[in-house]
Amino acid sequence: MESTVTVDPSGDRPTKRPGYGQLLRTPKAWTFLLPGFAARLPFAMLTISLVLLVQHTTGSYGVAGAVAAVAGVSMALLAPQAGKLADRFGQRAVLVPGVLLHSAAVALLTVLALTDAPLWTLFAAAVPTGASVPQIGPMVRSRWAARLGDTPLAGTAAAFESVTDELTFVLGPVIATALCTGVHPAAGLAAEGALSLLGGLLFAAQRSTQPEVTPRPAAGRASGTSGSALSITGVRVLAVAFLGIGTVFGGLQVSLTAFAEEAGHPGMNGLLYGIFAAGNTLAGIVYGVVAWSAPPQRRLLVGYAALAVTASTLWAMPSLAPLAVAGLLTGLCVAPALITGYTLIDSLVPPGARTESFTWLTGAVALGQAGAVTASGALADAFGARAGFAVPLGGTVLALAVLVALRSRLVPRAGGTGHGPVASGGTGRGIGHRTPAAVD
Repeated sequence: MESTVTVDPSGDRPTKRPGYGQLLRTPKAWTFLLPGFAARLPFAMLTISLVLLVQHTTGSYGVAGAVAAVAGVSMALLAPQAGKLADRFGQRAVLVPGVLLHSAAVALLTVLALTDAPLWTLFAAAVPTGASVPQIGPMVRSRWAARLGDTPLAGTAAAFESVTDELTFVLGPVIATALCTGVHPAAGLAAEGALSLLGGLLFAAQRSTQPEVTPRPAAGRASGTSGSALSITGVRVLAVAFLGIGTVFGGLQVSLTAFAEEAGHPGMNGLLYGIFAAGNTLAGIVYGVVAWSAPPQRRLLVGYAALAVTASTLWAMPSLAPLAVAGLLTGLCVAPALITGYTLIDSLVPPGARTESFTWLTGAVALGQAGAVTASGALADAFGARAGFAVPLGGTVLALAVLVALRSRLVPRAGGTGHGPVASGGTGRGIGHRTPAAVD
């Protein structure tokens, strides 16, 4: 680890190394961080709230997982289009109608579930529910990128955002589970809709920190500024990696719930998932303050390999205590992969496609989570809770194989323009010359 010298964006004296305190002194940062946190917390509540409500009304984890999966797939497919629109027209123009639609869709789905409506109506209502999920995380990341540019604090911001994401995944499922089991099976989903509406509107009101709109030219596909951000090969590779991470989130949410119920302690599922997410948060905090000398592509491969190994042990745990330990170890391996993946985006795509690119990665996590919820639910129904843990095992191993095979696609090619941490050897130690990634 190497010590580096950076300049505080607030004008303070230089410091040895970018830190969270230095990052949070960035002017106007708190104006979008606080409402952003309130608005992104519901994202971590949605899946488990859907599963618990629909399982309560139908008695089937398989059906509950399938409804949640429809919402997740809808988000994964349509949310990147919202990200593209935000890059083009501004975040507020997309966010305000989005949160209004989402809160209405959540209310409709809740009513349908509680009134024993036909199953097809639940699936139909899940489509707009997932498609309208506010993409607050990608929007916050874009605001950081706009304010920090190519300074070494950009890497710290990526770590901070991943820690924030994981903090929401610590709090979100625990809050949702407590509401669903202690108040009413629909309370978690009701809270999700209300928080999305209130937090989203407050976040949208912060116009001064919104990134400037970058028009996309009709031509110039090779620059990555037209068409979809998925035209950039490296973004597709990262999306596969994040898809595998999504199988960990989704597989654990369902399988831990089923495992705790089989063990006779149904209220323990929130604690078990909280331990997993706490490990994720702890790893993210530590990862963000280390000045790494290895390039991010290598760090991603090593971190992802560790994730695949730990996720492969979950199915073999005989009881709640060892399962909690295995979940903690798995959580410790998730954050480094997430942080490194988000950091790589800055070197792979131009500013005018950042929100969309971040949204594709977030959507990939949601898609992996949706598929894992469905598969784990079906396996838990058919073979018992332990079988559901085969999903994160398979998801991470397959994604690791893709990462190893296509690792060269994460290295920007020479001869382009731009900036990013990868250009400085992956350490985030200063302003470097970024080159665009390979485009198919």
